[in-house]
Amino acid sequence: MATSQSTETFPSIEDEVVSICQDLIRIPSVNYGEGKGDEKDVADYVVRSLAEVGISATIYDSAPNRCNVIARIKGSDSSRSGLVVHGHLDVVPANADDWSVDPFSADIRDGMIWGRGAVDMKNVDAMILAIVRSWSRTGFVPKRDIVLAFFADEEAGMTFGSRWMTANHPEVFAGCSEAISEVGGFSVTVADGKRLYFVEAAQKGIHWMKLTARGRAGHGSMMNSDNALTSLTEAVAKIGRYQWPQRYTKTVKVLFKKISEATGKPYDENDLGHYLKRSVQQRE
Repeated sequence: MATSQSTETFPSIEDEVVSICQDLIRIPSVNYGEGKGDEKDVADYVVRSLAEVGISATIYDSAPNRCNVIARIKGSDSSRSGLVVHGHLDVVPANADDWSVDPFSADIRDGMIWGRGAVDMKNVDAMILAIVRSWSRTGFVPKRDIVLAFFADEEAGMTFGSRWMTANHPEVFAGCSEAISEVGGFSVTVADGKRLYFVEAAQKGIHWMKLTARGRAGHGSMMNSDNALTSLTEAVAKIGRYQWPQRYTKTVKVLFKKISEATGKPYDENDLGHYLKRSVQQRE
């Protein structure tokens, strides 16, 4: 298993990020869904990486080999509200036949790290680790407590990750009022050259459906028109082609109003879909 190099070998924090990211990618913490995943080895790596610079971390097992890592870095003023900096340790499956490189090789080609998790989100995990390791080496102390959280099971519903931690160990987040993770900093440039930075208040949801069809039983060599499988596929096709109605939440309406103010374009609550296309566009 890959391990972190000695800190003296890194001429810059950027090089350490690259090395740690490669180490993390080479540990295949694949989440197959339906409870089938394994973050144990990568969690052990995170704990060792923090321990090398004197930061104590604890592994919380939500199930066999489903591991979450928590560490708290004390700030100079713990009366201030704390900040949770979190990432996830699992990655989605990768079929090597679909890749031009080994998905767990972490090779560097064309100035980029190639591998499963290089973007989602072992790159950010590596950044977090490299930054706090640098803090420890230089003696930097943040003004408020920082809780580091590396979760399991983000890719399949968080049942064994953040959901389990908040339900079973909320004490590790005591005193924290904000959290920051993998996505942020993206901007949209509107037509007049202004740059807008959006704050995400919600995301897509999941609605599971169970479809049951009944038909006439029979042998595959004797086809009949009352086939349950045919009915199921037709039902799925109808769902896929259905034009779902749009419902604009209060938050989305605030977004459009703010864009209207920034662009000087009229705000029409009865035509928000067309308004978005008309008002927000990437500047060429």
